[in-house]
Amino acid sequence: MSSKQEKEEEVEVPCMNGDVGRDDDNGGVEEGGGGEGEFAAAMAQLAPEGVRALHARVEAEWGPVLQSACQTAAVRALWGRAVRDPAAGVLAGERYLRGLHDKMRRDERAGASEVHGVMIAVRTLWFDARIEAAVAALGGDPQVVILGAGMDARAYRLSCLKECTVFELDFPELLEMKSDLLHEAMSSANHQKLTVMAKSLIRVPANIQDGDWITKLQSCGYVPERNTIWVLEGIIYYLQHADAMQVLQNIAASRSTASTVLLADFMNKNATLLSPTMYHFYHDSPDLLLPSLGFSQVTLTQIGDPEAHFGLLSHPENLFDKLRKLPRSTEKNPEDGTPCCRLYFVEASASPDDQIMCPLDHYLE
Repeated sequence: MSSKQEKEEEVEVPCMNGDVGRDDDNGGVEEGGGGEGEFAAAMAQLAPEGVRALHARVEAEWGPVLQSACQTAAVRALWGRAVRDPAAGVLAGERYLRGLHDKMRRDERAGASEVHGVMIAVRTLWFDARIEAAVAALGGDPQVVILGAGMDARAYRLSCLKECTVFELDFPELLEMKSDLLHEAMSSANHQKLTVMAKSLIRVPANIQDGDWITKLQSCGYVPERNTIWVLEGIIYYLQHADAMQVLQNIAASRSTASTVLLADFMNKNATLLSPTMYHFYHDSPDLLLPSLGFSQVTLTQIGDPEAHFGLLSHPENLFDKLRKLPRSTEKNPEDGTPCCRLYFVEASASPDDQIMCPLDHYLE
């Protein structure tokens, strides 16, 4: 498999814990939500005719899973006061930007306790912070592998990656479209030029549901003997159970030759039921699952915890803060009887000296 190396992520994804745009007469909106300035700036990135033509193909040809990458980019663009992503607008497209912008405006007018997109904004910032911390902890020039990279643009915006080789792995058609969009945007006379912050960026066309994705990654330059940060943001729950476990086992196996850091988000069972046709893999205790695979240190965080707040959840009645205060074993919210749908942010690390702590089969459910 050849690689493309450079030096230089509407389908409505279901909201967690009911309608994120819930009305609330008490008022208050999270800081960092997109205003008219962010929307105008993002729309300006779509001016080139070539960019618009490419997004027309996305809308006509892509299915729900691929289109969700554009929706994620739209959140990063319109939450621009919190998430600094100069490529997000061009990668999102007009359909997703307008759709999200309308929802956010309705939320703000209603004084909603949560504004559309806040969950993805917090998730993005948590991954940014943990990537930076992992790079510092590993030292040197660790590899960063982003699985299911979608319209992720971290290689263009995180200065902590300046000594890192970044691998973006995703479906071939998605990576090709992403590269074409950035090329068209940067070729226009009035567009802000983007510079790759990473030491190098390598795009790996592969499907992680296929058994040979690790082989393709290695053929593109991934070195198993080097320290590696694995980033699985918004991807693992789209996989079937067997495929998700294979991915986690492959990553855990890399600890035999080098230090490994895994950053991932997991849904609990109730969360996957929000859209059973899209979401499949879940785990109610990923902090127990990962040690069974060989990770010696695992930290679990929920949205609203001090490490996953970022000043974006200031309303006293926001759902995420309420949810994290309930025991994780609670199935239904005692206030209204709705299912407790949880998204866990998990950081795990492993090294060649670590031992598997418990039998795997016990935690497969």
